[in-house]
Amino acid sequence: MSDRKHSLDKDEQALFQAAMADVAPLPSRRRQHLKRKADKSDVLRAQLARNSAEAETPPALDPNPFRSVNVLQLQPYDVLGWKKDGVQEAVYRKLRLGRYTVDDTLDLHRHTVKEARQALYSFLQQAMAAQRRTLLVLHGRGERSPTPARIKSHVAHWLPQHPEVIALHSAQRNQGGTGAVYVLLRKPPEARELNRERHGGKSGFPE
Repeated sequence: MSDRKHSLDKDEQALFQAAMADVAPLPSRRRQHLKRKADKSDVLRAQLARNSAEAETPPALDPNPFRSVNVLQLQPYDVLGWKKDGVQEAVYRKLRLGRYTVDDTLDLHRHTVKEARQALYSFLQQAMAAQRRTLLVLHGRGERSPTPARIKSHVAHWLPQHPEVIALHSAQRNQGGTGAVYVLLRKPPEARELNRERHGGKSGFPE
């Protein structure tokens, strides 16, 4: 029985060698190629991990206070009007009637919402630095826009969000009408102090 088993082992070995006669060893170059692919996968996984970590990092704080959440959609010919508490009615009426001299003007025609947001913020910052008080913003009516009054709606939504804006009103017809808005800024600290010294805190122009 031992001889028979030995004979069977020989036969199986002969069959295995015959079956493997055409099989060649894997070339070393192929093995290296597979290794390089594995290395690239490791690099990709590491890069994705870094990207994920960066995505979770909060962006730098944006100094621009204008946010576009829950913007009320206005109509092209709607009249804008708003003032902070404490602004005298006489002052607001004078602004509404265009009786303050406009110190500077910003034209937002042909701006996207993103461009208008940045342009308006920069304009207000520059006006405050130059101690300008009364501004005119030309936002247009957007009558031919797919979303009429889109920029106008955003400007009306943004302006009250700025801490130095104390009043606004749609302009007089000769200065743009409902396609433009007057903006009144708070006095700079130096001017407010001077005003108190001269008038004991009482003036026809708001602080």
